[in-house]
Amino acid sequence: MRKPAALALPFLALLASPAAAAEVVVVEETVEVTEFVAADGSAERFVAAAPAAIPQGIARFGPFRVIDAAHAALVDVTDERSPAQFQAMLRAWPGIATLEMIECPGTEDDRANLALGRMIRARGIATHVPPGGSVRSGGVELFVAGRQRFADPGSEFAVHSWADEDGREARDYPADAPENRAYIDYYQAMGMPEGEAKAFYAMTNSVPNADAKWLTAADMGRWVRLDQRIP
Repeated sequence: MRKPAALALPFLALLASPAAAAEVVVVEETVEVTEFVAADGSAERFVAAAPAAIPQGIARFGPFRVIDAAHAALVDVTDERSPAQFQAMLRAWPGIATLEMIECPGTEDDRANLALGRMIRARGIATHVPPGGSVRSGGVELFVAGRQRFADPGSEFAVHSWADEDGREARDYPADAPENRAYIDYYQAMGMPEGEAKAFYAMTNSVPNADAKWLTAADMGRWVRLDQRIP
């Protein structure tokens, strides 16, 4: 689930803690739940799927695994710590140019997730979903952040509407409400023309939060620009 109201808070607040920026968290298992609302009212948003093979990597920064000097992998949910962990990874491995999206169930914090996507875009990093890779829910926002986007045959995507802690979804707000506009503005910042951004956003909200719309790589290419790998 998403909590759109939180998006009004400044993105920079996510990066305020020096301790968090240096934190490296080892993640051993992926999360396989569809949705959960914690006791404090915070919202999480996932789509479950069979887990993919997770690379061990040579270094770990929260949900990120460094594969080599030029490649990192995303292998778990993102949360409020992920932007700082991403920054820490790039400080240690500044040559990373491609983010391999292996097992991406969604996010525990949409505000942080959108901030992370803007960071990926600003660094000019490419996103790549290999065969068997799975990008779902909030992970799709990170995929479209790639300066170049590659989706191989055999990769999969899943989208659904966000829902806030009161159970309201995108369609329950006016089209121009800040809760909706935040995502359209984000897609435009990721290089989509406004019409394309609105159409893509409408597609992602075409199924309720409790369900999911599954897409192949070819399906995704009908909604967003995909790049072709050089042979």
